[in-house]
Amino acid sequence: MEPIKVMFLNPVGTADYDPFFAQMAQEHKHPGTEVHVTSLNPSVGAFTHIEYRSYEALVTPHILWATHQAAQEGFHALVIGCFYDTGLLDAREVSGPMVVIAPCHASIETALHLANSFSIIVGRRKWVHQMESTVHDYGYGRRLRSFRSVDMGVVEFQQDHDCTRERLVQAGQAAVQEDYAEAIVLGCTLETGFYQELQAELGVPVIDPSIAALKVAEHAGWMRQHQGWAPSRIWSSEAPPAQEMAAFGMFREPYRFGNRIVVPAA
Repeated sequence: MEPIKVMFLNPVGTADYDPFFAQMAQEHKHPGTEVHVTSLNPSVGAFTHIEYRSYEALVTPHILWATHQAAQEGFHALVIGCFYDTGLLDAREVSGPMVVIAPCHASIETALHLANSFSIIVGRRKWVHQMESTVHDYGYGRRLRSFRSVDMGVVEFQQDHDCTRERLVQAGQAAVQEDYAEAIVLGCTLETGFYQELQAELGVPVIDPSIAALKVAEHAGWMRQHQGWAPSRIWSSEAPPAQEMAAFGMFREPYRFGNRIVVPAA
């Protein structure tokens, strides 16, 4: 049987983080999974992060176009690699039979397999309003204990690992001891690489969002391949008519990714 094919889409206009996510995929994917780590075409702008809603708005059309392209290429699942879950519901409308996964949703569901409540560690307080709204929209507001900020931007997490680790531990301890969280969710895909040390320090499950999203995508791809479980296309999940999209000039050309790293199946 063909390998499960997952695209991990880095939704920024630079390929700087692609090797980082490719290494994560190499270490954590199933041997039978083929992962393509991609980033957006540089024409979107030289975004290194999308912490602001205005940045998200500018990259979202490219995320939709990239999603449509991944479906055309036969991928079983795609991960939108930002904890804001940018464009998730929009992308699902144009994904055809391909399943679209995003880190916030995947991480919370993973946490709630292991605990009854969770806290999310974010980089900056700026993020909280939007992420809290997302958690409530997903229906998990009653399980959310708190958000804890470490006062770091996206690009800072991988610059000084000792500093990042120390701040994550402090925030995690406060979430567990003061907010009574039973699990910790790391609220940025660039917080990847710290969860094992935090688990040992905090004594509770710590969910790495990049890994969680990848594993949920693998599982969704496997279920599509073996059970035929593909996205619903009725009522609120109805896809735009293909003829109408063509008439509007949508996806007229194949999307050109800014970069692609293939992590092959064994």
